[in-house]
Amino acid sequence: MKKTTLLFISILFTYMLSFSQSTANYTIVFESIWESVAINSTEGQSTIALPSNAHWSPLAVVTHQTPDVFLMMGAAASSGIEDIAETGSTNAFETEVNNNTDADKVIIGSGLGLAKGTITINNLEVSEDYPLITLASMIAPSPDWFIGINGVSLRSGNNIINNGWKDTFSMDLFPYDAGTEDGNAYSGSNPDSDPIDVITSRSNTTPFNEKKIGTLTFTYNSSTLSTRTVNTIEAIKISPNPTINGVITISNIQNIELSSIKVYNILGSLVKQIEIKQKLAKLSVDFSDLNKGIYLLNFKTIDDINSSKKLVIN
Repeated sequence: MKKTTLLFISILFTYMLSFSQSTANYTIVFESIWESVAINSTEGQSTIALPSNAHWSPLAVVTHQTPDVFLMMGAAASSGIEDIAETGSTNAFETEVNNNTDADKVIIGSGLGLAKGTITINNLEVSEDYPLITLASMIAPSPDWFIGINGVSLRSGNNIINNGWKDTFSMDLFPYDAGTEDGNAYSGSNPDSDPIDVITSRSNTTPFNEKKIGTLTFTYNSSTLSTRTVNTIEAIKISPNPTINGVITISNIQNIELSSIKVYNILGSLVKQIEIKQKLAKLSVDFSDLNKGIYLLNFKTIDDINSSKKLVIN
């Protein structure tokens, strides 16, 4: 029993000294069910007949860090989104992504030559540093209508399952208006909006009703976990240690910005958690409510870096 306990402490201590950088592999499938109400009264979305050349432009996907960078509902469309919505071209969008440090990569999937069908992007590699997905595709032909999602995170927050990545899930997709061209019919030749409007939902606006136009499915394939050791453990001091009354002072010598301090007992159970609201060089903590024994104090920074120290309460 003693060997098992010591082994657990060793594993837990090593884990807390490290910062884990995870990547995941997903398959993205966009399934279009775009058709007229006259053809399908149950699921049809279009109140007028679809044009003979109804199709979808190439699916443009970007992985990035911050929401609302490349697409924001209720805001003006960027040049890249405008081009996708009006013409289906992804050139300007690719340039925007490649010139923005918030992004990791841009992937251009195939288009779809029919109104109904699927577009698939295989083996999308996503990094924990860039876990958000934004994508768009033109509803073609149209003035400036498209489908899109903005900053959907593929992280679950549960590191125990899939290394913190979401399992397979689906989303309903609805039509949007880029606010850059006028028109209520399936036509590619329309006057520019004057003034330019913002991106709005096209649901329940001619020629669409309230029904979804398709679904987007993210299929989790696999993930990996690489570990980099963080050499900040010596920057934090605990005194006195051992402590007799449970009251200690935590000295943050290098003034590291901490977000929380977690206390684990010898069995690995979390017994106490302290949220740090401001940068502190010294912090007095009272652990007198804890039983005598050995504990591990896990220090987490605002950058999600973890380090730990052993604490003995006599």
